[in-house]
Amino acid sequence: MITRPQTDEYGEFYAGYIKRVPEGSDLLALLATQPDDLRALLSSQTDAQASVRPAPTEWSVKEVIGHVNDTERIFAYRTLRIARGDTTPLPGFEQDDYVRNTNFNLRALADLLSEFELQRRANLLCFKPLTDAEIDRRGTASGLPVSVRALLHIMAGHVLHHYESLKVDYKVQA
Repeated sequence: MITRPQTDEYGEFYAGYIKRVPEGSDLLALLATQPDDLRALLSSQTDAQASVRPAPTEWSVKEVIGHVNDTERIFAYRTLRIARGDTTPLPGFEQDDYVRNTNFNLRALADLLSEFELQRRANLLCFKPLTDAEIDRRGTASGLPVSVRALLHIMAGHVLHHYESLKVDYKVQA
């Protein structure tokens, strides 16, 4: 069982994501179910509906899922590097620039969801065999300290954040 990270294992910026992960949860099981949960939530969305921005400065559902995919890649890369003992400080990224510099709305929602599912499945194959020593390793990302344990919680919490946002802010219902 991967325990909850201590506050010195991550920067305050990530606290909200970590708090979303239920206390005592089986983190790897939670990570494994998230692709199906997202797919079920978005099952009634058409491609046309998922391409609509609720406001000019807000992302469409497809852009949210595209952002989730981009972030999954970045967090997984950070996790791998730090777990392998690489202490090179890892740069941050500007999520709005990432979304602005591509067009997720031209893609099928089903493809975006499949991309997330495949990434997460591959990531879990990498994360499941991590030893306690690897999970305890720490590095720097976005100028902030972070442990592998914290990154795994952040990955789960990031998806939980967007799942809740889709339900509450976007009024998406399965």
